[in-house]
Amino acid sequence: MTKVLGIFGFLSFGWADILDILMVAIIIFLLFRSLRGDSTVLNIVLVLVFLLVLQAVVTALGMRMMTALLSALLDVGVLAVLILFQPEIRHMLNRVAVQSGIARRSGQLFNRLLGIKEETMGSHSAEELGEAVRAMSAEKTGALIVLQHKSSMEEYMETGDRFEADINRRLIMNIFFKNSPLHDGAMIIVGDHIAAARCQLPMTNRTDIPAHYGMRHRAAIGLSEDTDADIIVVSEETGNVSFVRGGEIHTVQDMKELRQLLGSLMTKEE
Repeated sequence: MTKVLGIFGFLSFGWADILDILMVAIIIFLLFRSLRGDSTVLNIVLVLVFLLVLQAVVTALGMRMMTALLSALLDVGVLAVLILFQPEIRHMLNRVAVQSGIARRSGQLFNRLLGIKEETMGSHSAEELGEAVRAMSAEKTGALIVLQHKSSMEEYMETGDRFEADINRRLIMNIFFKNSPLHDGAMIIVGDHIAAARCQLPMTNRTDIPAHYGMRHRAAIGLSEDTDADIIVVSEETGNVSFVRGGEIHTVQDMKELRQLLGSLMTKEE
């Protein structure tokens, strides 16, 4: 047993080795948790991990030809993966940052250093939004509404039409009216203002989503996996209201519950 451990360099096992193993285990755990349901990127990561482990084994055993072959394969392979799977890798890193809380904490620190205050929704705006959602639910008008927090929505606003309007129930209902040119896509709300409409959101790659959820729900989940935004979805088929946060869908039972959810977005002063 000692000889085997000696081959792999673990004969002297100290605190640094324990810390090394723990750090690698945490990184692997975060990667696999963030890649849950994303089979494409997960397969890429598994292949790269396998090749790295195999390279470590053949290097420790002194197999020079296999070591050289795997080193060349990994050098070219990593570059090819970065080029071919750039959107998937970006999606993965985004998700890891959001789910681990790194993005939120770094954003808070950055805003404090620059003196930037997060725009939050006031009680009047929350009431107007809640009434608009209630009316659209009763009329079975499909809607997809994004509530921005720390993560910037600029990338998604660029795909739609810019606004600079106060939150108003009639305006929201007119935008999502089925004959409106702006109804197809997402509305993005920043603080007390409607910032954009007809925006395109990233679709989730998860395969465990129930079939009765449509494209709006998949888009809402996709965005909530990449950012800390909250998303309200009104189903065009059933009129049901869903609240999406952190990749999870919560069905809103009544408007009182929706108001409670929106209450967390209100300013402390109000």
